[in-house]
Amino acid sequence: MNIRKITLIITVLSFALFGNLLAQNKSETHWPNDARLVISFSMQFETGGQPEGAESPFSGNPLPKGTPDLPAESWFRYGATEGVYRMLNLWDKHGIKVTSHVVGEAARKYPEVAKAIANRGHEIAAHGIAWDDQWNLSYKDELKFVKNGVDLVENLTGQRAVGYNCNWLRRSVNTLKVLQELDFLYHIDDVSRDEPFITMVRNKKFVVMPYTLRNNDIVNIAGKNWSPDQFLYQLKAEFDQLYKEAGTKRRMMSVSLHDRIGGSPAVVKVVDEFIQYAKKHGGVVFMRKDEIAKMVLNDPDTPVDNSEIKYNK
Repeated sequence: MNIRKITLIITVLSFALFGNLLAQNKSETHWPNDARLVISFSMQFETGGQPEGAESPFSGNPLPKGTPDLPAESWFRYGATEGVYRMLNLWDKHGIKVTSHVVGEAARKYPEVAKAIANRGHEIAAHGIAWDDQWNLSYKDELKFVKNGVDLVENLTGQRAVGYNCNWLRRSVNTLKVLQELDFLYHIDDVSRDEPFITMVRNKKFVVMPYTLRNNDIVNIAGKNWSPDQFLYQLKAEFDQLYKEAGTKRRMMSVSLHDRIGGSPAVVKVVDEFIQYAKKHGGVVFMRKDEIAKMVLNDPDTPVDNSEIKYNK
């Protein structure tokens, strides 16, 4: 075999190998920005918006109605004095921008905290005017409840929310129509998928961002008394599985942290370890939820799910 034939064979094999590598890499990216896996943190700012008798370390032994529970109030206050700032420093360390759902009354009571979140480049999303139910409100009252919170936080931070989170995810049958009327882009009160999807509300597209009860500090650390190490194991296990699946389908990982819980020293330490672990993997991107929603809104590969269409006409 002469040199020309050998060179030709090597060239053909090289093109074939290059083509296979391109095809393999293409199969691992299912996002418009070519990411393999998108991770989004929620940082809930609720301190000062909680009602009397709200969940706390002392909820199992409540005081008589009308009696101030001063230790419980101090536990919530920790989120504004320590927790949020500790998490903000963590995001700065890693160059990550997150979504912060802000209760209106929390921003009113601690405007400096709400402004710090916005000034560091994070998304200000809505969480109601107060930490209260809205599933039991009329359409008119729910509209007022949401709008009052949005207007208050916008006046303080300069950011108008386009994303929404109800108290404990418990929305009403009218919530998405209310949000659409107020020009919201997305909501997170849905745990049915591990990727964003579109649902139709009054014949218009509305983005549903996946939320999480699995990677959630208030559910697992405060609710189940998990140790920070257990929480870290959960985050890594979830990441590993989603990263594997991301080779063949669009996957998104959501993590939820609350000011007074996720902002504690031990939890921030393990979240720091998780971020370092995730960053060692190629194609991992950390994004705000408003940025994700805008990216997938008109993407033809975003699934459409109208499971709740009877409520959204």
